[in-house]
Amino acid sequence: MPLGIIDDNKLEHVPGTAPLSELNSLDVEIAGVDRTLLKHDPTGQIVLVPQPSDSPNDPYNWPRWKKEMFTLVIAYGCGCVGAMGPLLTPAFVPLSIQFGVSLQRFTLGCNGSCIVAIGVGSLIFNSSAVKMGKRPIYLATTVGLAVSCFWAAEAKSFGSLAGARALQGLCMAPFEALIPASVADIWHVHERGFRMSFFNLGVLGGINLAGPIAGSVIEQGSYRIAMHAMGGAFVVMLLLVVFFMPESAYVRHNAINIDTTEHTVEIEEAEKEKTMRIEESPIGATNASSEPRISYMQELAPWNGYWDNVSFWRLFIRPFFVLVSPIVMWATLLFTICISWLVLISITLSQIFSAPPYNFSVSSVGATNVSSFVASVLAALVSGYLVDGVATWMSKRNNGIFEPEFRLPVMVTYLIFTTTGFFAWGKSLYNQDPWPIPVIVCMGLINLGVQLGTTAIVTYVSDSHREQSAEAFAIMNFIKNLFAFGLTFYANDWIVAQGVRDCFYVIGGTTIAVTLTTIPMYIFGKKARSWVYRHRVLDRVLKKT
Repeated sequence: MPLGIIDDNKLEHVPGTAPLSELNSLDVEIAGVDRTLLKHDPTGQIVLVPQPSDSPNDPYNWPRWKKEMFTLVIAYGCGCVGAMGPLLTPAFVPLSIQFGVSLQRFTLGCNGSCIVAIGVGSLIFNSSAVKMGKRPIYLATTVGLAVSCFWAAEAKSFGSLAGARALQGLCMAPFEALIPASVADIWHVHERGFRMSFFNLGVLGGINLAGPIAGSVIEQGSYRIAMHAMGGAFVVMLLLVVFFMPESAYVRHNAINIDTTEHTVEIEEAEKEKTMRIEESPIGATNASSEPRISYMQELAPWNGYWDNVSFWRLFIRPFFVLVSPIVMWATLLFTICISWLVLISITLSQIFSAPPYNFSVSSVGATNVSSFVASVLAALVSGYLVDGVATWMSKRNNGIFEPEFRLPVMVTYLIFTTTGFFAWGKSLYNQDPWPIPVIVCMGLINLGVQLGTTAIVTYVSDSHREQSAEAFAIMNFIKNLFAFGLTFYANDWIVAQGVRDCFYVIGGTTIAVTLTTIPMYIFGKKARSWVYRHRVLDRVLKKT
């Protein structure tokens, strides 16, 4: 029973479990593989999980600077995408008047259309990315984001603005659904937590920084100027994607598999080779170590020839089958709760702070997000090290064996900070406390916990279902956005009818109940991973042509 996790006796090795250090080399020796064959990090103390191949074109073998640039572009892109959603929320009240529609209808058309489009786009672009690789998707949707921003800036009617926002949501989807899988494509298990925190910081930082900047721009100029500026930001993003985000999807040959097989160690002969082919690219060579390194100019091509022969519609339904996994089911529930309540806060900020006793201007409403941004940055500085550090420390306590469940103890920070923030937010607004209490203290606590919690969740899923991570994050984003879309129908009216205190007491209580499910997930997570593998519940759709 490794540190409170119930062990599994049905499989020789449960996928996801892996040796992370040399403290216990027994499993490798039993498998008849010399442990010196395993690749380690530069210190020689940590076993690389997953094991890279010998090819210089394997993303796990990219130079460190190349991986870091890839990650920085991810952070910038996710920041821009995060900013798109709440860009107009500080001005919802005056903009609804300007376009001659009710606040509830404006919220539904402006944010609701964007949110539901993100959910649909998560499924469409996940299928497309598995089919042809991720780089073409990132390029095409970045162009779409720039175009939709300029369209929204020039919209003459509410219907046109809502249409532009729907296109924005569709093109935002890859930067929410595919990024965790891209991180897992290039970083090893012991490095992912820190890089996942960059992804979360980009999204949450963009959400929180958009308000202060856009609020001032809209108040001093117009929302059209803000949209033009976002269009320019995505033009910059397009250049960064072109030059610093090469294709990370890769068919790995003859690598030692120590984390996704039922055997302790297995030499991968590229099972996917039956359904995958590489065209116009040397990546598919049989002898990986003798492959010529792909040049930088070749990497600039929009598409490198990666292709999956599985039908698009089979790929489209894959995410729904991944939801059968208890790990993905739990993560979807927690991820939905983590993010959706932030959406509810963002779409009600203008309603709360534009009214007495605060009577904030548009720019002041936007500025309320500054504390959230600061909290997200502070959390990002520690979340990656915390998630990776706790997992590494627990692995050493577990005789050098890593379990994905070692990511979950960090969820206690989400439980403490976020739920406290929700209860305090509702109470302070009900008491009409001075604005620093709800804005600085309460929103800071909420965002601090969310940053820490989401980093743990996405890293846990990536470690547990590495080969199905793209499908897992697609369905997680789809359900999260459907739930958030539902919030746009009643969020503003809910606060009017029930009051802000009772509303957020319900939210706080729900968050506690949902987060406590982390305890059984930690205890039974290994058995859940074993059950998924033994019953082949994912393979029935995921590995058939």
